[in-house]
Amino acid sequence: MLYGIIVAIPAIIIAGPLFSRTIKNVVATPLPEFYNPVILKDEEMPKMGVSVFTALLPVILIGLSTVFDYILPSGFPLRNLILFMGNPVMAMLISVLVAIYTLGLSRGKKMAEVMTSVATSVSSITMVLLIIAGAGGLKQILVDSGVSEYLGDLLRDSSISPLVLGWLIATILRVCIGSATVAGLTAAGIVLPLVSGTGVKPELMVLAIGSGSLMLSHVNDGGFWLFKEYFNLSVKETLRTWTVMETMVGIIGITGVLILNLFI
Repeated sequence: MLYGIIVAIPAIIIAGPLFSRTIKNVVATPLPEFYNPVILKDEEMPKMGVSVFTALLPVILIGLSTVFDYILPSGFPLRNLILFMGNPVMAMLISVLVAIYTLGLSRGKKMAEVMTSVATSVSSITMVLLIIAGAGGLKQILVDSGVSEYLGDLLRDSSISPLVLGWLIATILRVCIGSATVAGLTAAGIVLPLVSGTGVKPELMVLAIGSGSLMLSHVNDGGFWLFKEYFNLSVKETLRTWTVMETMVGIIGITGVLILNLFI
């Protein structure tokens, strides 16, 4: 955790001036669908506990489903119901229905007003969702085509330091696939023999792969498009801010790993 904080500080320092110089007034005006320009009074706001519970309900349902899937016997009467409610799609649907009541109807709003708000929200973010889905589809095409396995075979027998190699594999996978999660997990499987065969610290390898999986986020990354659309940026502006920030985190991360490797 401490190492993560140290790595994140340069990203914060770099991101602030970079935002202010490159996109200036754009950051101050994100898409109106993502914020409420009207400042509400305290009595108009829902309770803190209600807000937190409503926002975390999908996580709660999915988490409980995962836990109960392991601890409940197969013949338990409510097991299937709990697993059904913990399905990600059902968890989101239940959470939306709960939010309609806790954040709408219970606050004195009419159903017609709540439904109008929901319809406006969905129509406003449709393009954002389509763009993110398109980036995810491109990522899946690259994954299913075997790009990760091909790159792994090319780099597996390299004489580079195992830590640098793990970082490099994760970086290349990240650039080609877009998903940091897929890049990290795939790189971990590729370099696993190196960890056991070279004596490198597994903790440092995890940090190296994690740093590489953040490198060079671009147009095949769903997070790239989410950031672009949220701040209403152009592709060029997003490359100059988001991509640069992610890359700096990755470079500073591997630098810190190599320094730690000298003392551990």
